[in-house]
Amino acid sequence: MKICYFDAFSGIAGDMTVGSLLDAGGDAQALIAALESLNTGASYRVEKTKRKGIGATKFHVDHGEQKAHRHLTPILKMIENGALLTSRSKQMASDVFRKLGEAEAAVHAVPIEKVHFHEVGAVDSIADIVGACYLLDQLGIEEVRCSALNVGSGTVTADHGVMPVPTPATARLLEGIPIYSSGPIFELTTPTGAALVATLATQFGVLPAMKISSTGYGAGTKDFPTQANVLRAVIGDLLVVAESETVIVMEANIDDSTPQLLGHAMDRLFEGGALDVTLQPLLMKKNRQGTLVTVIARLEDRDSLATVLMTETTTIGIRMHSAERRIAPRQIVEVETQWGKVNVKVTAQGFTPEYEDCRKLALAEGVPLRSVLAEAAFAYQKGI
Repeated sequence: MKICYFDAFSGIAGDMTVGSLLDAGGDAQALIAALESLNTGASYRVEKTKRKGIGATKFHVDHGEQKAHRHLTPILKMIENGALLTSRSKQMASDVFRKLGEAEAAVHAVPIEKVHFHEVGAVDSIADIVGACYLLDQLGIEEVRCSALNVGSGTVTADHGVMPVPTPATARLLEGIPIYSSGPIFELTTPTGAALVATLATQFGVLPAMKISSTGYGAGTKDFPTQANVLRAVIGDLLVVAESETVIVMEANIDDSTPQLLGHAMDRLFEGGALDVTLQPLLMKKNRQGTLVTVIARLEDRDSLATVLMTETTTIGIRMHSAERRIAPRQIVEVETQWGKVNVKVTAQGFTPEYEDCRKLALAEGVPLRSVLAEAAFAYQKGI
């Protein structure tokens, strides 16, 4: 599978996305011709430049005075009428604008049909979104993935006045996506960039195992003194190896709790989305017996699970650090037993009937758990 991984260490914007894909091998002349078929009246330029010593591509949209507000329906019609756009790029671009419209509608508490797109509806943003989708299709990208997003900090001035970074629409678009703030006090992730990855990216985290075929750097408008203001696009074939992702590891040493309370805390943590929870006996200072509670969680679940730890245990502090997690490729196969259906987890190392499926059937049918586990295993082997 050919993938594109966006490394947004300095944020992401629409022009940076287009520039990175052009720098990674996209056809600039074909892109410009496709954008001209939108009949926006704008012209387009591609410039080779540098940001902190890194060669990058800057995508420019040149136009005169534009209408201040645009609605979703005319934008979608403009995309559909693009004579040189592929059907896939039209669909992707339309999906991005719908996602953006939903965020704006939610922020301003109006129906999506009445959303005024303001800056994001201007010609340059239309060109950025359509251009990025066109290049992804042109380069044969089958899947988009992205790093955690550096959103920047401070404030930005928009049509509605001074707003915090990330802006309300950007924050809405990035719900459930890992973000952080580092570097210059500036809006590093724009609504257009957020809409692109929120719509098109299937996973967020560390660089996956892949065979790189090309890399490209898209330049942002500003040239910061402390970091390269570029978005990196890494293109290549995904390798079928243990999948890698970034997780949060949370730990707490507890010496004044009961097994019942710790068991309840474990249940609550799993209910809250923890990937794994372990309890390990400890010998603490002054020879006190204690328990090490370790939680492995997704980045986006960090705060909610930390709250569970603080409220459901007696700990007064939690240690947190990020870690890389490798996961073996797996699939779920459903098998039929005489008591009902059971899911079986299959990996390169073997197969395992899902414990909870088997336990529920055992309780419902009044049979030993080991009998359900054994029959599920036999059913899977028989079907291979």
